Amino acid sequence: MSNPLIAAMNGCLYFAQNHLPHPCLLCGTTVRGRQLCPGCADDLPFLPAARCPRCALPSPEGQVCGTCLRRPPAFDHAVAVFAYAFPVDALVRHCKYQGALEVAEFFAAAMAGQLSGHTDVDLILPMPLHPARLGERGFNQAAQIARHLAARLDLPWQATACERLRDTPPQAGLDLKARRRNLRGAFRCGVDLVGRRVALVDDVMTSGASLNELAKEAKRAGAAEVSAWVVARTL
Repeated sequence: MSNPLIAAMNGCLYFAQNHLPHPCLLCGTTVRGRQLCPGCADDLPFLPAARCPRCALPSPEGQVCGTCLRRPPAFDHAVAVFAYAFPVDALVRHCKYQGALEVAEFFAAAMAGQLSGHTDVDLILPMPLHPARLGERGFNQAAQIARHLAARLDLPWQATACERLRDTPPQAGLDLKARRRNLRGAFRCGVDLVGRRVALVDDVMTSGASLNELAKEAKRAGAAEVSAWVVARTL
């Protein structure tokens, strides 16, 4: 899912971010060779190393947590970089609602640094947006992150392999059962994934209901293994 124009644009962005002075993504301080100033970088809420390998929530000694033992998610592994807290939540909103697509490149770089040993996948698939939502926003932030991540990891990706069939109401304020009901039948994977190991990419995992439902569809399409890769995890 790349072409010479996109490759050239990525090259220009990489050069600008690594060689030319530009503002810190959070505070606006002039930086060079990085996207955040040292002070803002120190404020990033990295998750602890000991996390449940199934849902990415903190877990003693990195063991599978009790919730995942009782009710395993449809995805087989999960990797997250940050807790969904300030200032990462501000960066997510800045990217999603203000069109700051340079944040997607920052997120992809942070994710690539956390994915050592977890990149044994055949295909990266972003969380799809409903066409109505995509028309309003003009872009899918998960696809932007997936695009940069695929380039960094030298892995293939497909922007439209999965689609969102229903423009579901907001999940905020719903309990887990209601979230699952809200998302039932919301996705479809229209490509043959038989025997393939896929990674689903999204910006934030809250309850995991959306990724769980999409993982079910990926497995119905034949995926042998499904991982969930997200920027941030709600604790």
